[in-house]
Amino acid sequence: MDRLQILRKSIFFSSIADATLKEIGLLFMEEKYERDDYVFFEGDAPEWFYIVKEGKVKIVKHSGTGKDVILQIFVPGDMFGEISLFDRKPYASSAQLMEPSTILKLSRKDFFLLLGRHPFVATEMIMELGRQLQEAHTTIKSLAVDRVEQRLAHILLKLADKLGSPEKSGILLNLSLTRQDMADMAGTTVETTIRVMSRFTKTKIIKPVNGKIFILDSKALKKITEEKEPL
Repeated sequence: MDRLQILRKSIFFSSIADATLKEIGLLFMEEKYERDDYVFFEGDAPEWFYIVKEGKVKIVKHSGTGKDVILQIFVPGDMFGEISLFDRKPYASSAQLMEPSTILKLSRKDFFLLLGRHPFVATEMIMELGRQLQEAHTTIKSLAVDRVEQRLAHILLKLADKLGSPEKSGILLNLSLTRQDMADMAGTTVETTIRVMSRFTKTKIIKPVNGKIFILDSKALKKITEEKEPL
């Protein structure tokens, strides 16, 4: 997709006239990154608003023990980095590329000028921030109280909703994930992740397809997320 197609895909710019959207598009700079490059690091000062044009970005929280936790994954059309622009505090996590990617970025100054000129964009962005914060709270709660099996089931369902391609026999996740990626999202070890994912495969809940995950039984995953610990 070209720059305008990506902006138009975003709910924030979907109602803006083409002529105005072209002007907005000119404000964005474009940068290319390789897999594993960082867009910004935890602790950096926030200077830019970002939109994924091509590729995929993961938001990573580094712990004092050296273990990473993947908080979110962003795909073309998704925005990121805006929360720190609003509160002017250093980034609370890092943004790292999962594959070769192209990122659009808008300076802090132009970002706030844009919001002032287009109140609708500001309103939609605030609603999106609320959604992201709710998702972050859900993730934190899951990491704190859920079993690993439940965490992985929840992650698979979330990825299916965001990146899934429905097919006759299930849902294909349009993302190549390593066992390390899955472990980082679930806040667990690679060994435990392999054991649980193997169990999901043996019980025909998922299956591997060309380096990707195919969900055969999303209802079973949903049931796992709702299971309660016996008293």
